[in-house]
Amino acid sequence: MPKHTPSPLNPRSPLVLDTRELPRRPGALRTVKRVVPAPEDLGVELIGVPAGADLDLDLRLESVSEGVLVSGTVTGPVKGECGRCLRQIDDSVAVRIQELYAYENSTTDDTTDEDEVGRMQGDLIDLEPALRDAVVLALPTNPLCREDCPGLCPDCGVHWDDLPADHSHQQIDPRWAGLSQLTRTEE
Repeated sequence: MPKHTPSPLNPRSPLVLDTRELPRRPGALRTVKRVVPAPEDLGVELIGVPAGADLDLDLRLESVSEGVLVSGTVTGPVKGECGRCLRQIDDSVAVRIQELYAYENSTTDDTTDEDEVGRMQGDLIDLEPALRDAVVLALPTNPLCREDCPGLCPDCGVHWDDLPADHSHQQIDPRWAGLSQLTRTEE
């Protein structure tokens, strides 16, 4: 089956790592610390990293026999809204990433599927797919402003925290209204 040719990487792109200074012998390593702008659409429906927000990369690039192992952490801000009460959420996310990028024409090409292992283009590594996978998978699909958020009243739409304890929209069917008198205690 023919392999598709990826579009060439821009070495000046903030999420493209250049490995020219990393020797191609197993055990050689280099650390990369940088702040990069977040790419577009880095999140899920209700929460995500704002486009252009600063992402802190603290990475370790290590030569292995088949390529370069990239591991480390990515931290950045997240913004969204609570899935129960729709209040604004301002938080941060810190995720670990670890991804192997195979050298071009290594035996990995023959032993793995094309999308199973990342591929290097010359000396360049495109970190965006691994970063995107790690960050998006770490985000909650139903974020909460706090763990015990009570949400909104389904009848009036006001946040339960802002309503009195006896708040109710209970309406008694007029045909049964007379029976409600039976449950009242004599004062």
